[in-house]
Amino acid sequence: MTLVTVSNGQGEKSVLISSRGIRVVDSTEYVLAPRERVIAKRNPVKDALQISTKVAGWLVVSILLLFTCANVAGLVDSRVVLTGSMIPSINPGDLVISASPTRLKPDKGDVVIYTGKKFDGTTVASFAHRIIGGNAVSGFEVKGDNNPNPDVQKPVLSEIEGVVFFIIPLVGKLLSPQVFILLLLCGFGIWLIVDAFRDEE
Repeated sequence: MTLVTVSNGQGEKSVLISSRGIRVVDSTEYVLAPRERVIAKRNPVKDALQISTKVAGWLVVSILLLFTCANVAGLVDSRVVLTGSMIPSINPGDLVISASPTRLKPDKGDVVIYTGKKFDGTTVASFAHRIIGGNAVSGFEVKGDNNPNPDVQKPVLSEIEGVVFFIIPLVGKLLSPQVFILLLLCGFGIWLIVDAFRDEE
């Protein structure tokens, strides 16, 4: 007696060959097929979802890799905004990405990151404010969108660290240790649930 089983995407069929002839049978009545041999019926929606997830994952990884390389090479710079001086354009916790003023010329209306200084020339911190007037030689007039008055300092081109060209909301808040650990634990929990469902299948 010989049992022949053929599996494909639609399921499986078995025939039993014996001295009495050939007849279609249910293979589970004779043998238990190993999991790796049985090909389950394909689900188009599930397949599309898996492909979309993989493509999105690789796209995110590629963008992060390109951004990291550009950051290391000094082509762009990224900083987390800590104050609310630029609300509603830029909120605390937003990540601003800027390019050097040699690559992206600062102009009126642009948000620039400049080196803030005291009256005696001592460096205080870096500020991300919008240019509302002035020029690169005599100094730009800058102001936070949420501030009532322009800044006292008028930074010249040499004091401009970067011109902001892209803003990623809330990323800075996700970079805090507490949130990072929480996201890590949630990701691990989701992985455990998915793995449990796979075992059941």
